[in-house]
Amino acid sequence: MNNQNIADLLISVRQKRPLVHHITNYVTVNDCANITLCAGASPVMAQAPEEVEEIVALSGALVLNIGTLSPDLVESMLLAGKAANSRDIPIILDPVGAGATALRTKSARYLLDKLSISVLKGNAGEIGVIAGTGGQVRGVDSAGLTGDPVLVAQACADMTGVIVAMSGPTDIVTDGTKVTLVKNGHELMGKVSGTGCMAASLIGAFTAVSHDYMDAAAAALATFGRAGEQAGSKATAPYSFRTALFDSLYAITPEDIARNALIETL
Repeated sequence: MNNQNIADLLISVRQKRPLVHHITNYVTVNDCANITLCAGASPVMAQAPEEVEEIVALSGALVLNIGTLSPDLVESMLLAGKAANSRDIPIILDPVGAGATALRTKSARYLLDKLSISVLKGNAGEIGVIAGTGGQVRGVDSAGLTGDPVLVAQACADMTGVIVAMSGPTDIVTDGTKVTLVKNGHELMGKVSGTGCMAASLIGAFTAVSHDYMDAAAAALATFGRAGEQAGSKATAPYSFRTALFDSLYAITPEDIARNALIETL
């Protein structure tokens, strides 16, 4: 993957405007919808079991986020996920808070077992917990990782058979063998609730227009990180940064991405 590939994927998202179905948490649902719109895709937020299969059939990707979890929500995710699998629609799973409670860890593993997930997007602690290599989660935030982050992400990908996108100061995307590092971003992204959820939404938008899910995930994270850099040049505090982040993603150009995406393939 090179920078022009990332720029081309952004162009494709804006041209095709894929519908991204979210079953997500109520804390960040509005931000996830708006970040999807700012990228050029279309969001739909629906979790009623009576309609999720119909909506998936109209969508280009499905994003599952367990941030505000309940057993009923997991069952809706399972229904939607099976419908997506039957149509080869990519599924992004964000295992928010896996490792913080037994319910969250069990639910993340249950969905990974029952569905064919395309991309597992989590922070270092969540990925470490799922990989079984050691990870610490406080609430829904990463509180540490045991071992080298790249090796942990690879171990998780090997164990689950899923492309892993581990967010952090340097984002890591791997299928267990190939590794892409994404070095775009800004420190204020960690000071705003929901940026991890928003990243999963963007991965949904990018996987909806590309069958290479590893490249799509890396492109989404690079684009989001670059928007964060631009927002950080305009804002000095979290809430003004949040507003600038949406505006920067909306205004970002493929030419800027082609010049400034910071990716490295190991």
